Amino acid sequence: MNEVLYTLTIPNLITLFRLILVPLVIWSLMAGHWGMALAGFIIAGMSDAVDGALARLWHQQSAVGAYLDPIADKLLLSSTFIVLGIVGALPVWLVVIVVFRDIGILGGVVLAREMEAPITIRPIFLSKLNTAVQIVLAAAVLAQGAGVIAMPGALTVLMLLCAFLTVSSAAAYALLWFRHMHEAA
Repeated sequence: MNEVLYTLTIPNLITLFRLILVPLVIWSLMAGHWGMALAGFIIAGMSDAVDGALARLWHQQSAVGAYLDPIADKLLLSSTFIVLGIVGALPVWLVVIVVFRDIGILGGVVLAREMEAPITIRPIFLSKLNTAVQIVLAAAVLAQGAGVIAMPGALTVLMLLCAFLTVSSAAAYALLWFRHMHEAA
């Protein structure tokens, strides 16, 4: 019973709310409601900051939250990138790079576990920077689609920076994975 109460913390409920926002953002984009998609994306982003701050402030970090939070983040960001690619707002090559990196990291974790050399992936600085640029890029593309801003030149620079950081962080994680697997062998 204690475990159930412990997982139903305010920070975890905020994270669940962010998970619920993902289909709303995706539906809004697919229906052409860019303003609603932007609002949902921004609310989800703010909820990410709030749930983490509250969990630390109230000492309510939990194993459930440790898993749910990055899942909610990746679902929001990856699905937003995929749909932005589908509607032509982002180039498909960029979407492929972003999604392939995330699948590669997850695949590396699963493979290491299957090879009886479990690995824990902790975010490295390059990955945090990459995620920040991906968030800014997605928000900027949504804002442009909603007619809030118009900055095609800056979006091109952001896309190139996003591609560079995504590939660089994927390479850094691959090196960490190979080093871990070598040491485990």
